[in-house]
Amino acid sequence: MTTDPTTLPKAEFAFPGPIRDQLVAAILNGSKTSTTGILADYEHCGDPLPEVGSLAAVVDSNDRRVAVIEVTDVRLTRLAEVDLPHAIDEGEGFTTLTDWRAAHETYWHSPEMRHSMDDETFTVNDETIVILQRFRLITDLR
Repeated sequence: MTTDPTTLPKAEFAFPGPIRDQLVAAILNGSKTSTTGILADYEHCGDPLPEVGSLAAVVDSNDRRVAVIEVTDVRLTRLAEVDLPHAIDEGEGFTTLTDWRAAHETYWHSPEMRHSMDDETFTVNDETIVILQRFRLITDLR
């Protein structure tokens, strides 16, 4: 497995802009150690599912590689089964699942997400399969 950050696959958190900047800062300061993706998004993009032990280069809003992370855990589950420790470890300041879910639904129902899914009516519900990923910061490339 390569550890050269220029050849690692990119880890893109959210879309470029303020949310990505916030998430990347949280990764770099160590407060973000988990993330949630939608299985349908991976399938739509043809992206492989994350695997424990895999490395990726975190990119900022300017597509600069700023960190290397290692995946430490991957779980597929229903959206309704996301637990509070996972939500807290996303490093976005959530203290309740209700707040976590509301913020994520706003993102997943955004015009940008719907456009990326090629589905202007894309929505999530309790049965939506999500990918709960844990990771650790290996290298700060700044």
